[in-house]
Amino acid sequence: MTKAKEAWGTRVGLILAMAGNAVGLGNFLRFPVQAVQNGGGAFIIPYIICFLVMGLPLLWIEWSIGRFGGRHGHHSTPFIFDGMFKKPIWKYVGVFGIFNNIAVAAYYCYIESWTLSYVYHSIIGSFENLDQNQVADFFDKFLSFNHSTTGLPSESLVFYLICLALNMYILSKGLKGGVERVAKIGVPLLLIFGAFLAVRGITLGSGGAPDGCSDCNSFLGLNYLWEPQFSSLMDPKVWLAAAGQIFFTLSIGMGTVHCYASYVKENDDIALNAMSAGWLNGFVEIVLGASIVIPIAVGYLGLDWVVENAGFNMAFQTMPYLFEQWGPVFSTLSGVFWFGLLFIAGITSSVAFGTPWLGFMEDEFDWGRKRAAWSLGGLILLIGLPTVYFYDEGVFGEYDYWAGTVALVIFALAESLLFSIYGINRGWNELNNGSDIRIPGIFKPIMRYITPVLLLFVFITSLVTPLNNDWSSAWSRLKEKREWNLDANSIIGKISNLGIKANRSYFSEYLESDIDGSVMAIKISEKGKKSLVLGTLKSYYRNEANQVILITQNRTKPLKYNSFDSLTTTNTYAIPAKARILLVTGDSVNIGQRIAEGSFINRIFFIDMAKLLLTLLFLFLTIMVYWVGVKNKLKKIRP
Repeated sequence: MTKAKEAWGTRVGLILAMAGNAVGLGNFLRFPVQAVQNGGGAFIIPYIICFLVMGLPLLWIEWSIGRFGGRHGHHSTPFIFDGMFKKPIWKYVGVFGIFNNIAVAAYYCYIESWTLSYVYHSIIGSFENLDQNQVADFFDKFLSFNHSTTGLPSESLVFYLICLALNMYILSKGLKGGVERVAKIGVPLLLIFGAFLAVRGITLGSGGAPDGCSDCNSFLGLNYLWEPQFSSLMDPKVWLAAAGQIFFTLSIGMGTVHCYASYVKENDDIALNAMSAGWLNGFVEIVLGASIVIPIAVGYLGLDWVVENAGFNMAFQTMPYLFEQWGPVFSTLSGVFWFGLLFIAGITSSVAFGTPWLGFMEDEFDWGRKRAAWSLGGLILLIGLPTVYFYDEGVFGEYDYWAGTVALVIFALAESLLFSIYGINRGWNELNNGSDIRIPGIFKPIMRYITPVLLLFVFITSLVTPLNNDWSSAWSRLKEKREWNLDANSIIGKISNLGIKANRSYFSEYLESDIDGSVMAIKISEKGKKSLVLGTLKSYYRNEANQVILITQNRTKPLKYNSFDSLTTTNTYAIPAKARILLVTGDSVNIGQRIAEGSFINRIFFIDMAKLLLTLLFLFLTIMVYWVGVKNKLKKIRP
């Protein structure tokens, strides 16, 4: 085996690269949405506690495991784990440390390419004179292969390929000349862009409020996010959301931290470096991330609108319209800063996703950096193209759920058990070796007991999440009727496609409605392509923690509550030209009712295809690890 000679150039470069790995799109897109959907200030306390008892301990665990492996010439988790404990099972658990990165990169680079495209569109003024609906429609057209916002055919695919090629080029330049250099330039720029937008968000006040909007004030948005709600401490849903955000934001359970730490010298500090990267990520997320999207959106659209409609796509479907309210110069500047910020956050994370594969191929197959980088690009492209072509069919969401959520929890749980049961003393000594700080002794029992127990809690509750994530109603129903209704987004629910109520066969002669509602519009293009728009109006109420809760027939509601209606939720169905629509505008429809006749490939086909592709990827990597193990044994046998 050839020992890698690469190393970090400077300590600052290492910290910035680690921070860049953690600081990603989730800091600015996912965190504000999670906070809003979980009661604003109600989310912050569980978030901070989860960081202290789960996030920070896991960072230390991964840094210590990574440096230990690097000292023995391993830079990917399968053989780092194999070198720590001579049991074959652990190297196969370590496969998650490569699988997670490739699978996440397959769809993450696609989101990243959106930000690159929107930087371009901000510069050329594509959003000028567009109203809010037109800006939202612009995003839908960008993702569609039937339209182009630049004149380029398959525009979203072109930007995806550009983005993927740029990532591979950076990786091919090596650790110091590629990854570290990008981090040294990108992270400071990200902070500058973020500070500019955060100041604007904080100082906007009611200056953008339209006539008659009483809750259009950015200070209301900030207050909603920061006012503590101690009642949340008893809500399992908020704790699960906080724990999930910690996973997502710190890139723990990925395998990237292990790889980065494996290039740290034997006696260099890892304890303070891990803390520095973690706290810098927290600053970006809580201070900058919470001060941009939500306050600006509340300033123009109102708190109720944001609480009802907060979602990932707000960054692309809403923010360009809001920036346009600032005049031609500042709108362009803000658009470039906002989407430039997101692109930098994305690319400093996505290049990190590539390093475990490169370390694996360099260590175990003696491949050069460039060859390993471009082979990774080909593999990501193969796995990633379905997310581009079948984004609306659910492939993107399946990748994100299984690779970007469930697999992270499984891997983190495994490594925490490995650390706590088999190597707590060795791990603690490794962590403190060369440390510039003295880690409080209280963290040793936290890492040994509390962190793995909390991870096990997260996994089990994700496995059997109750309907609508309503734990109080679920426990009551279990006591009274001995029933437990699973939510469609529970692990068991996702495996069984519980959320798919209609069109449950792969291929059919009829298309069925997925929702209860009515026909809002029937559209026919010049080329004969048809689309059917179904809509439904949902009612919500606020609980004592100020959370917005959907009113459903099986939810136990308080006797007194204030309900309000959301915007109409719509489902748009693409109908082939040869198919026949069975409804007219204004007709009422129910879930499972036939709405069109023809030849259809249903959404469930693409969802199961995504699961199959991820399974095949994991099996492929497992076979590679097995082959390396066989090869190493043969080397020892040969004279």
